[in-house]
Amino acid sequence: MDAESVCGAGTGERIVNTPVHQRKGSLGATVKAVLWGFLGVRRRQDFQDDIAKLNPIHLLVVGVVLAFLFVATLMGVVFWVTR
Repeated sequence: MDAESVCGAGTGERIVNTPVHQRKGSLGATVKAVLWGFLGVRRRQDFQDDIAKLNPIHLLVVGVVLAFLFVATLMGVVFWVTR
């Protein structure tokens, strides 16, 4: 298997993708994929579309930023309640 292909999640499918650095997923699609990932629910077809279209580096950055915002929000709420 070459660097430009990805195996389906346990299905034996093979999806040929564009190179990672050339994927141009939108910010909205990336945020949507990360939020669904936080919830842990996603249709298989949507997951496969995300793998094919979204840049993994963008997913990582958006995931870290959203996780930081979630923790900061929780800390803010706790600080506000305990004041």
